Amino acid sequence: MEFARRMDQLGTETAFEVLARAKALEAQGRAIVHLEIGEPDFPTPANIIEAGCRALRDGATHYTPAPGIPELRAAIAHDASVRRGVEFSVEDVVVTPGGKPIMFYAILALVDEGDEVIYPNPGFPIYESMIQFAGGQPLPAQVEEARGFSLDVEKLCDAIGPRTRLVILNSPHNPTGGALARADLERVAAAVQRHPRVLVLADEIYSRMLYEGEHVSIASLPGMRERTIVLDGFSKIYAMTGWRLGYGLCPRELVAPITRLMINSNSCTAAFTQWAGVEALTGPQEAAEAMVAEFHRRRDRIVAGLNAIPGVTCRMPRGAFYAFPNITGTGLTSREVADLLLYEAGVAALAGTAFGAFGEGYIRLSYANSIEQIELALTHIHATLSARAATAPPTR
Repeated sequence: MEFARRMDQLGTETAFEVLARAKALEAQGRAIVHLEIGEPDFPTPANIIEAGCRALRDGATHYTPAPGIPELRAAIAHDASVRRGVEFSVEDVVVTPGGKPIMFYAILALVDEGDEVIYPNPGFPIYESMIQFAGGQPLPAQVEEARGFSLDVEKLCDAIGPRTRLVILNSPHNPTGGALARADLERVAAAVQRHPRVLVLADEIYSRMLYEGEHVSIASLPGMRERTIVLDGFSKIYAMTGWRLGYGLCPRELVAPITRLMINSNSCTAAFTQWAGVEALTGPQEAAEAMVAEFHRRRDRIVAGLNAIPGVTCRMPRGAFYAFPNITGTGLTSREVADLLLYEAGVAALAGTAFGAFGEGYIRLSYANSIEQIELALTHIHATLSARAATAPPTR
C-alpha cells in the first residue's frame, strides 16, 4: 500500500511500544514491573465516576458544542484563573479528547512550511513529531542535567528569530521532572515579545504535581496572556487517562481556528466525560491531593534507591512522576540499559533517546506504581547492573 509522504514525518510514543513488549513477556509467564507508562496507578475518584455515570443516565449521550459544554468551559476558566493568577473567560477555552489534540491543533493552525518551532529536548516526543508533520523546522532546546534539568534560557532566547513561529515549554517537565523558575520564564517572555509572530505553547499538564516551589505559568506574566496557549487536562491529576479529557486556554483569535480543527477531526468531546470533568474541578480535591502526596513519597524512595546503584546517578525531580537517572557510568547506551532491564531484570523502562537525541545517557522511570513494586524494581535493577559490571571487560 502506498502512503502519503507526510506519514514519513509522523513519529510515535515509545512508551506504548515498550508496554507491548512487556505485555508479550508477561504472556510468556515473565513477571514485569511496569515503570514505562506515564499513567497514575490510582483509580479515578469515586465522585467523578458517579458524575459520569449520572450524566449517562440523564441522557448525556449526544453531540455537544465543538469547544465543549458551557458548564465545563466555565469551570475550567474559573479554575485556571484561580490557579494561574490571570483571568480566563469561557470564550478562551477549547475542550478536547485529551491534551494531545491541543498540541496537534495549535501546531497545525500556526506553523507553515519552513516555520521554526523551538521545543524541549529531551521532551515529550509528540512535539517533534507534530512539528515535522506540519512541515515546520524543529529546533531542539536542550534540557540540561547540570542546570537541574532546566533549559539554557539564554540559548533558547538567542534561537528566536524571524522564522520562529512557536516556542514550546513544558513545566513540570516530562521526562526529567524539572521545572522552570519564574526568572527563566520572565526572560523567555521578554524575548518572545520582541518578535510579534511568536507564540508560546505552554504544556502545563503536570502543573499540580510540583513538590517544591511554586508553579508559574508564563501566561500569567505581563504581556503573555494573549501570546500563550496553555495546555492542561484531567488525565494526570485526576487519574482520568482513559476518559480522554483535556483543554486549551487560548488567545481569543485562535479559538475559532482550533474549534474548526476540532469539528473536522472529532466533532466534540464525549458529553458524559465533560460532565465528569465539571465534577472533578468543582468537587472535593482530597483524592487528587492525596495522590500527589503519595507520588512525593515514591519520588524520594526511587531517587534514593537509584543513587545507591553502581554506575547510576539521579537528580531529584521537582515535579511530575518521572525519574531520569544518568546511566553513563554503566558504560552502556540508553537503549542497551532499557533492553537489559526489560529482558534481564524484568523492569520496563524507557531509553532516554525515546525523548530525543539529548536523552542519550539516561533512562526514564515512571514512579506511578506502588512503593512495593518500586522496591522490587530497584532490587532487580541493582542486581542486574551489578552483575553486568562484574562481567564486563575492563575499559581502556
